[in-house]
Amino acid sequence: MTKTVFDLIVVGGGPGGYVAAIRGAQLGMSVALVERAELGGICLNWGCIPTKALLHSATVLRACREAAHYGVTGAGDARPDLAAMVARSRKVAGRLGQGVAHLMKKNGVTVFAASAKLAGSGKLALDTGATLSAKHIILATGARARELPALPVGERIWAYRQALAPAEIPKSLLVVGAGAIGAEFASFYRAIGSDVTLIDMTPEILPQEDAEISQLARKAFEKQGIRVLTQCAVTASSPTATGVKVTLEQQGKKTDIEVDRVIVAAGIVGNVENLGLEKTRVTVEKTHIVTDAQCRTGEPGVYAIGDVAGAPWLAHKASHEAVLCVEAIAGLPTHAIDPLRIPACTYSYPQVASIGMTEARAREHAKQTGGEIRVGKFTFAGNGKAIAMGEDQGLVKTVFDAKSGELLGAHIIHPEASELITGYGVAASLEATEEDLMHTVFAHPTLSETLHESVLSAFGRALHA
Repeated sequence: MTKTVFDLIVVGGGPGGYVAAIRGAQLGMSVALVERAELGGICLNWGCIPTKALLHSATVLRACREAAHYGVTGAGDARPDLAAMVARSRKVAGRLGQGVAHLMKKNGVTVFAASAKLAGSGKLALDTGATLSAKHIILATGARARELPALPVGERIWAYRQALAPAEIPKSLLVVGAGAIGAEFASFYRAIGSDVTLIDMTPEILPQEDAEISQLARKAFEKQGIRVLTQCAVTASSPTATGVKVTLEQQGKKTDIEVDRVIVAAGIVGNVENLGLEKTRVTVEKTHIVTDAQCRTGEPGVYAIGDVAGAPWLAHKASHEAVLCVEAIAGLPTHAIDPLRIPACTYSYPQVASIGMTEARAREHAKQTGGEIRVGKFTFAGNGKAIAMGEDQGLVKTVFDAKSGELLGAHIIHPEASELITGYGVAASLEATEEDLMHTVFAHPTLSETLHESVLSAFGRALHA
């Protein structure tokens, strides 16, 4: 007979949910995980991982085309095999999905393939007809792509699932939304040959990033041939014989463009429907569940983590929240997550990564508190490893509190930005000051030396600028 009473039940098997289940099991709890679709969630199956697999294929293609620059001949006529790229991407996702299933079995987590709904104190009703019970229930149901009325998803208008598994390369493509997801799809499709237009309603692409970094990203995208339109919205669309006609409105002026396909990447909404929240004290604001510093909702014994619990919508935030939440349940000492110490990465070409405050936000904060800031910058054109790699375009920017030396923010644009940002993440977590970072010895020749030089620059001591 299948067990139905547990210490902890987790609803949703994404990077928040499955990590919560593992940590609960490690702490000696009997744990159940309820997942209605695929273990690993959207991130592993239809988001972070398969997207990065496609983007790496684009990186290899780009390297082949530029091989002659590095003294390698015969690779310059490399062409994309879209079917093979997609197949590899799906294989990567499948392998990791099997890995999560193995981890559940290894840790003794009971997995239910079902949808779940709160059914009274400490109870969950599954759509299979079963009822599960636990003193603690964690909701980790994630989020989905925001739908736009003017762009109904279908054969020619894609959300992320369709964009990750196309049958052919569109000759022309409109990407609506220039946040991380939109920028990544724009980079991939441009690399494999699509004529790409990227639009956003805000004044800059990657609007959550530092303005200077966003402007550099825009220049890099445009240099690659991506058409970028900001302060631009879609007001209507209609099918044509071969694609889609889309009406754009930019600063009061409307224009029509025709493209083969459209990708909608205009944000996400939390999966809060059909969870039985209506008869509980759980509060939902703007499609996200409200929680406290220990991930508790207004309903005793019910918790929420990850994307369904709000920004920042990042897999690593969800996983960290999962551990925090479960350890709090177990009575262990915990520390609330500081959003300013969570790195964010965009895997476009070039990549963009950041942590903490933008320069503008830091200046505003200093103005309000009567403080001052110091800003350091260092370009990769002064870094030996970057020059040797042929990737010497980019910038590292650091923002410090002038009095205390606290690292307030760090911002990087470079093809390896996502790997570099963790250096500043560790520094922020350890509350390292500018003096600590200045005294750190960075290996040579490495790209990470740019992190050091940017810190030195903020205090007028840059050595290679």
